[in-house]
Amino acid sequence: MGFKKDFVWGVSTAAYQIEGAAYEGKKGLNVWDICCKQKGFVRDGDTGDVACDHYHRYKEDVAIMKEMGVKAYRFSISWSRVIPDGIGEINEEGLDFYDKLVDELVNAGIEPYITLFHWDYPVALFKKGGWLNPDSSDWFAEYTKVIIERLSDRVTHWMTINEPQCFINLGHSDGTHAPGLKLNRGYVLQIMHNALLAHGKSVQTIRQYSKQPCEVGFAPVAECVIPATESEEDINAAKRAMFDASSYHCMWSNALWMDPVYFGAYPEEAIKANEAWWPNIGQNDMKTICQPLDFFGMNSYQGGTVKAGTDREYEFVKKPVGYPHTDMTWPITPEILHYGPKFFYERYKLPILVTENGMANPDVISLDGKVHDPQRIDFLNRYLREYKKAADEGADLKGYLQWSLMDNFEWAEGYNQRFGLIYIDYPTGERTMKDSAYWYAEVIKKNGENL
Repeated sequence: MGFKKDFVWGVSTAAYQIEGAAYEGKKGLNVWDICCKQKGFVRDGDTGDVACDHYHRYKEDVAIMKEMGVKAYRFSISWSRVIPDGIGEINEEGLDFYDKLVDELVNAGIEPYITLFHWDYPVALFKKGGWLNPDSSDWFAEYTKVIIERLSDRVTHWMTINEPQCFINLGHSDGTHAPGLKLNRGYVLQIMHNALLAHGKSVQTIRQYSKQPCEVGFAPVAECVIPATESEEDINAAKRAMFDASSYHCMWSNALWMDPVYFGAYPEEAIKANEAWWPNIGQNDMKTICQPLDFFGMNSYQGGTVKAGTDREYEFVKKPVGYPHTDMTWPITPEILHYGPKFFYERYKLPILVTENGMANPDVISLDGKVHDPQRIDFLNRYLREYKKAADEGADLKGYLQWSLMDNFEWAEGYNQRFGLIYIDYPTGERTMKDSAYWYAEVIKKNGENL
């Protein structure tokens, strides 16, 4: 069967990781602008002040995408660049940047896929309580309306929030990501609920104000689990592990974050495990959160392996000594793009769009002036072959958006990990297409038939 003829091949980025121009164009501050200035918060003291300078070099980047034959470009909008205080006065200069970027993409024949929030929360709203403020979901809806009114005449593909598990758990519980808080479980659960309400209200706003028919989705972390063997027992164990929300440590559970969005209810087992901290749920909150979506977005890089348990339903299998891993030390587990989409499609019944997948690799410019990254080519080949298996077994696959178009600011790791198909020389900003970029261009051209 393979990939459908209209399968979407694309790439992904995020505003703070590539744009730079942190203090230009009347942009307001976001929480990463502030946290990057805190000594020791980001490795080597790196910041996103300049990043890849996409703000000034977007035309060059779009031209490279066009050369690659990319069909879709997923990028995020910096909330504080468009509305410096998060709410209120619109910064036309900031909004104009995205206007020009969208025009450049459309003129190049590349479909814009816009993510409205990818972690760079406005500082002005953080000072008002941020995601803990009961009005936070309305703030997000107001911001959504501004974007939709300006760009929806040309943009028809939208995502509300990227990886809430990360910016909430890492940013508000562990304190390792911006805004760098270590709150108790009750506050974190309230933030989760408010962020999901923001998602729902954003979807409603998109539907109400879009100037043309559009598709809307959500891009959470998709925690994938693979079975130790292809036995029915192990496959069922993996499926159970994928959606288990029974533990106190359920804050990364797929079901906790996805069931409210797609089913309109939190898992009863998660509520029971957290009953001492569970937030008050408004009468219509779950209806607001559960808005009809057009595709199932999933960000997936790695996964654990499980087998049928003896004393319980499943147990994780220890990684072998010397297991293969990326430069992030994440295990290389291509089977996640077989079982993950398959299990998600069975549960949520929506076309699957891989919104992020890729690898960090210690790339260098070789003596011949090129960037040879056979490890990334091998990684992507393995993962995409598994993704194709999911299609062969009946999963409806919409597309694949590789992370990332270019090397970028990797949050708390600074510029030490390179995820891109394009090599960025940070001191000069020079772009060099890696071997993997040329390889991916062939995959796109042949719709994956060469995998």
